[in-house]
Parts: sequence; C-alpha cells; structure tokens
Amino acid sequence: MKIKIAKKAGFCMGVRRAVNLVLKALNEKKIPIYTYGPLIHNPQTLELLNKLGVRVLKNMEEIPISGVCIIRAHGIPPHEKEKLSKKFEIIDGTCPRVLKVQALAKKAISEGKNVVIIGDKNHAEIKGILGYCEDKGFVVNSFEDIEILPELKNYVILSQTTQDEKLFKELSQAILNKYPNGEVINTICNATEGRQNEVRNLSKTCDSIIVIGGKFSANTNRLAEIAKKEGKKVYLIEKVEEIPIEELKKEKTLGITAGASTPNWLINEVVDFLKSSTSKYYKILRTFSFLSFIAFAGQISKQA
Repeated sequence: MKIKIAKKAGFCMGVRRAVNLVLKALNEKKIPIYTYGPLIHNPQTLELLNKLGVRVLKNMEEIPISGVCIIRAHGIPPHEKEKLSKKFEIIDGTCPRVLKVQALAKKAISEGKNVVIIGDKNHAEIKGILGYCEDKGFVVNSFEDIEILPELKNYVILSQTTQDEKLFKELSQAILNKYPNGEVINTICNATEGRQNEVRNLSKTCDSIIVIGGKFSANTNRLAEIAKKEGKKVYLIEKVEEIPIEELKKEKTLGITAGASTPNWLINEVVDFLKSSTSKYYKILRTFSFLSFIAFAGQISKQA
C-alpha cells in the first residue's frame, strides 16, 4: 500500500495558539484552570489536557468561585465572556480569525446593517458570532434556509471560518440574487481553504481517504464531505482503533488528511500503525501515545 499524506494537516494556527495558552498557564502554575466549553474539537487532546488538570465548564450554572478560565478557540458570545470575567482571570484563546469575524459582525450592526452568517447553526463559533449581532443576525446553511430569510435591504454576508469555499460562494450568490443590496466578505480561514484544496488533490490520486479528527469537528467533517463528493470512499476516524485495517489492505493508494484540531502525534500514530499493521506494534503505539503528547507539550511550552 502506498500512503500519501496531505502537506497541510493537523493543528492550524488558531488551535496551536489555544493549546499553547493552556500549556503556558500550566507552566506558570495558574491553578485551577478551566476552559469554557471544549477548548478545541478533538477528544484525544481534551482527554490529555484533562489528565494535566484542565477542567471543562459546560455552562454558566457550574461556574466555581475563582480560577483561570481560557476561552475556547471557537469564541463565545460577549455577554458570556463578561459574566465569566467577574469570577475568573480570563485568558482569551479565541482564534484570531474568529475574532476578525466577530469584529466585522459588531461593526455591521453598529452601522445599522443585518448580518447573514453562512455556517452550521449549532456550531460554537456561530453562536459566538451571533452574540455580536443582537437580534439582527441570521444563519444560512442551505438553499432552504435562504427561502425563510426575512427581507434584507442593507446587510453583510460573513462565513464561519471552517465553511466549504464552494458552498459559501453558491449560497452567497443565491442570497444576493434574492436581495441585491448585500456585501459579501469571505471570512473562511486560509488554512481551511488550503486543507480543502489538498483533500481534493489527494482524491485525484488515491483509492480512498482517511480523515483523522473529532467527529464533532466542523472542519474535519467538511474534509470528509469533500472527499466523498470527489467519489472516494472515506474513513473518518478519531483514533487508530477505528481503522478497518483488513479492508484497507486491499487498497493500492491511501490518502491521509486531518482536521485543524488534530495533533501531529495522532497523525503519526495512524501512519505508523498503517505501516506496521500488526497487533503487537499497535499495542506499543497506544502505550506511548500519552508520552508523545507530553513531549509535544514540552516543545510548545518552550516556545511560549
């Protein structure tokens, strides 16, 4: 089997920055440390951070008396951030690309405009951006959503940073066709666009594609969707246990990519397992996965 790995796979700048902030806080003994919601959408990384003592706050009702709270990479609504700041030392881990979208939404509202966000309605990033839109923000994820939009006269179209580029253009044009007086600002992260282009290129030369990342990660799922649209069989996995090795042994060429929240040590683990494809070596890999993360954490901390 020939294995091809996407050049751009794994942690993007925003995710690396958020993880770096947590590790720096741990280094500085700022305890207890919490994140408001999952820091990133990768369960393996979150599990390992939990082993290092980082706890996840799921809602406002469970806020403890004090500590350090790190805002998740996806961002949160401003009223939630304000409430958290009354009890915590706040460290803002919001991705700079997401901060830009929040600022654009806030600016549009201040100018009396409506905001249309193309993205996943229930995604944490969208909920955070909507917090800056007051009651003038609308989310579109399909052509059906456009049909139920209210009349828009002066508005801005923004995007979730992990949105599919092609879908964004198609939906934006459909909205403009219905309500011509809108402004389109493409806020898709360039790292997202690069990963999407790479998975399209991989699909041209590979029999099937493995996408490594959290099942609840929007950008990871997007990569899987793109590969499927290219006519490829796709395996979306979070960990090596999910690899159907006997099935994959039949493939001549296998492409591997990973979501923006997937750590490099997990990608390496998958590749090593595919190369070895023996249960004995597999067990060794699982034994050393946590040690690999600790080594990675030490490297990141030195850069902080």
